[in-house]
Amino acid sequence: MEEFVRGPLFCISIIIFIVGFIYRALRLIQLTEKTEIPSLPVAPVNPKKKPEPPVVTEEQQLEKIARFQNSVLVRHPVMTVVSTMFHICLFVTPILLLAHNVMLRSAIGIGLPSIPDGLADLLTIAVMGGGLFFLVRRIAVPKVAAISGGYDYLVLLLTIAPYLTGFLAYHHLLNYRTMLTLHILAGNILLIALPFTKVGHMVFFFFSRIYMAGEFCLGRGTRTWKTQARTQE
Repeated sequence: MEEFVRGPLFCISIIIFIVGFIYRALRLIQLTEKTEIPSLPVAPVNPKKKPEPPVVTEEQQLEKIARFQNSVLVRHPVMTVVSTMFHICLFVTPILLLAHNVMLRSAIGIGLPSIPDGLADLLTIAVMGGGLFFLVRRIAVPKVAAISGGYDYLVLLLTIAPYLTGFLAYHHLLNYRTMLTLHILAGNILLIALPFTKVGHMVFFFFSRIYMAGEFCLGRGTRTWKTQARTQE
């Protein structure tokens, strides 16, 4: 079993992961279209004249304050902090883990910088703590519990399982070989599920926040949903 999850299943999961993300990216491009960004007329610049600072009206200031007060950061500060730390640790830990990079170097001859095992332990605990927070939130908060189903709990379990089993294996808290096999198996399953489940929002977040025009766009917003795509969604 261990040899299978280390070898053939790992290769299969990598292939599905890559092909799945390519498919999802192409699908997003297919469902969206470029939108023209209106260009404002630019007044000629006199190099001898200092540019005047932009005038911010009181209405604009009040609008900015209202947007900030209605933002997630103000309305749900704990959720914002926990979610941000959870996603950072979730992404950084497996990529910069020493054991993973040792295997990567032995496989292809190159690897990424690694973090100390003590720091990796703290990041893993942060991921597990964040997972527990989201689990309790889904159960205890009525409006979240009302829209939570088996799929949501399964996705949360798939996300946390590689970190929990890896932590148990590293510290030999249970049978090492069993935990190591479960850790590799859980990692393979998560790789396969990433492009096709909610977990993939970590990657597609950048697409929606940078390229998609909208209220929460962080970039120029050069794309928008097609009319037929909105109907399908």
